[in-house]
Amino acid sequence: MHSKQELKKVHQRILPYIHRTPVLQSSLVNEISETKLFFKCENFQRMGAFKMRGATNAILQLSKEQQKKGVVTHSSGNFAQALSLAAKSIGVPAYIVMPSSAPQVKKDAVKTYGGKITECPPNLKNREETAQQIIRETGASFLHPSNDTNVILGQGTAAIELLTEIEDLEFIVTPVGGGGLIAGTALAAHFFGKNCKTIGAEPFEVDDAYRSLQSGKIEINETTNTIGDGLKTQLGDKNFPIIKEHVSQIIRVEEKEIIEALRLIWERMKIIIEPSSATALAAVLREKEKFRNKKTGIIISGGNVDLKNLPF
Repeated sequence: MHSKQELKKVHQRILPYIHRTPVLQSSLVNEISETKLFFKCENFQRMGAFKMRGATNAILQLSKEQQKKGVVTHSSGNFAQALSLAAKSIGVPAYIVMPSSAPQVKKDAVKTYGGKITECPPNLKNREETAQQIIRETGASFLHPSNDTNVILGQGTAAIELLTEIEDLEFIVTPVGGGGLIAGTALAAHFFGKNCKTIGAEPFEVDDAYRSLQSGKIEINETTNTIGDGLKTQLGDKNFPIIKEHVSQIIRVEEKEIIEALRLIWERMKIIIEPSSATALAAVLREKEKFRNKKTGIIISGGNVDLKNLPF
């Protein structure tokens, strides 16, 4: 079982390696949503997303022996970048398995952060086999982007900062992809909030978490046809029990609602966020009744956008 002390320790441990990101408000967005919103801007985190937190905590929890041999993960996006930069900051080799179809901009970012890339055909079986091969050759430790306890606890530190800065939040809304962010956030809300409920936001196109909460077991997606490219992964056995226990609801949103929310934040708040992040605001706008006049925190998960591929 986790405790408030444990989460505090995690936060202290990673502080030297991360940014304490700002909490922004917009009176115009408050007016449109008819509530008081507090945006925790992890798009300003190092490497541009909350995943820096979990990657840092997971590496710091390895023994010196393990750190020497390095870390390995398979990811096409933000976790690849996070693990590379966190490893570089701590002085640890990072081996990254990326699907050959990953955007060049993401491959370039991983290289800039010092990650050693091995490309493989774009399916999970190949990703896992390639990672296993690297582990056999190097003795590196495998770190999963979202289904690893130390990663989950690290991701929860964004919500800890938000809850200590803005008191009496009634809701925190996060996007749901692999489940690491929402699980960590839900633990933080449980231990640091005062009756603060955690709510997930998910596209209808990839609503595996919504269905998993209904059926009580991990469901998978048949299609991944969403603009929220960070939300295509599914829940894991480490984060799902936390989500089942501590997440009060998952709100599903349509693609056009995600794009509208994305546009609203770009235009009105003048900050660059990625489409996955916009699902949280889209959920609040979709269910205005629920959030009306409540103090609501929104975790802006990241800002790593492919500028050649914008929906507007």
